[in-house]
Amino acid sequence: MAPAPAPKPEILAAFEAAKGFMPVGEGLALHAAAVEAGRLGLPLLEVGTYCGRSTILLADAARAAGVTALTVDHHRGSEEQQPGWEYHDPETVDPTLGLMDTLPTFRRTLHAAGLEEHVIALVGRSPQVAGIWNSPLGLVFIDGGHTDEHANADYEGWAPHVAEGGLLVIHDVFPDPVDEFTGQAPYRVYLRALESGAFTEVSVTDSLRVLKRTGSGV
Repeated sequence: MAPAPAPKPEILAAFEAAKGFMPVGEGLALHAAAVEAGRLGLPLLEVGTYCGRSTILLADAARAAGVTALTVDHHRGSEEQQPGWEYHDPETVDPTLGLMDTLPTFRRTLHAAGLEEHVIALVGRSPQVAGIWNSPLGLVFIDGGHTDEHANADYEGWAPHVAEGGLLVIHDVFPDPVDEFTGQAPYRVYLRALESGAFTEVSVTDSLRVLKRTGSGV
């Protein structure tokens, strides 16, 4: 199979300009996975929208495949994005409520990239949304909270919906115990997916892991 085409320069520029944390190399790997998964003709879903940096890449791949990208987030920020923590950005705080609200920034990001019509934003907590979801997905990208509670809930809620031949992509997979706060929970979920027998690893790009559904269950 021919390699997936890279995003056009304007898409890559929009990705790099967007607020967020994903490096370009991992973004290119995510885009390639989304293009491959788009060939199944099924929606592509992301858990953990933040301000839409990676959503741009999923939406571009979805547009090319004629499918829809979906992104799930409560937009109040994960643990490490709260005031006083390393990844907190004061610009994302709602001045009226004093709470994080990344939804307005996300909407501006998509609008600037010209991709609004290709994305459905699901505003809510991942387990609640997953609990009412009943359709197969071509790709599930897990990039939400980094506690075991949240990472496992994302996996348990969404991995069952990955179609045969579809892709499960997990971000912030850090095997080194020194990264306990930032990447050990995603790493444990990654191991859980492999040990389930339902998924087979197809690529590794820094902290991004791409797995394909090759068996049943989770």
